[in-house]
Amino acid sequence: MVDTNSIVQIIEPSLQAMGYRLVRVLMTGGHRATLQIMTERLDDLPITHDDCSQISRSVSAILDVVDPIASAYTLEISSPGIDRPLVRAQDYDRFAGLEAKIELTVAVGGRRRFRGRLLGTSEGAVLILTEAGETRLPLDAIARAKLILTDNPIAAPPQRSARPDVTARSPTNKA
Repeated sequence: MVDTNSIVQIIEPSLQAMGYRLVRVLMTGGHRATLQIMTERLDDLPITHDDCSQISRSVSAILDVVDPIASAYTLEISSPGIDRPLVRAQDYDRFAGLEAKIELTVAVGGRRRFRGRLLGTSEGAVLILTEAGETRLPLDAIARAKLILTDNPIAAPPQRSARPDVTARSPTNKA
């Protein structure tokens, strides 16, 4: 069994230095194992094919040296996509206002599956607005969570512009 947490520790500093945020590391089985590295840009611009190629070369080199996986595998670099998984506590705050599906390891109010609008986090819990009202879901009881594409994009997180800030200070701009 592959320890994906150790792989996170091995590759995350390099990815951050390159300008990427690690979203998830997942090892899947099947005929041939696949190591999926899901990343996004720190500047929140869309990830490109060139980004994935650059990440693949860097991660491959690191994993070849450290060699944390004993058997053969395929390396897959991907972006989170539309149905982005919610992995870290800050994801629930970052995507507050958007629709999500959350599955728990234990029942809360007799349910293990919830769908609703994310309201953020508070005191170790995710707040979600469902048809039944606001519900608190313990962060440590979340098995899986992901954003859901809806027809109503209100409260979408702001995307940063690709244009540089023309008011930024530089040696030639003493504004």
